[in-house]
Amino acid sequence: MMVAWRKSSYSGGADDEQCIELGRLAATVGLRDSKNPSVGHLSLTVAEFGGLVERIRQVRPEG
Repeated sequence: MMVAWRKSSYSGGADDEQCIELGRLAATVGLRDSKNPSVGHLSLTVAEFGGLVERIRQVRPEG
């Protein structure tokens, strides 16, 4: 399966060392390190991914 990975909109550019990419897999959302994509990815259900995003929003200060 060919996955179209996209970089997080919160990534700071080419020198940002904390970048992730998202990819829509068959029934899940994939997350991987954009600097080292060959090590694999984490697969989350859509509900799990939504929960992760919500949790990040709760602990991340607005800015």
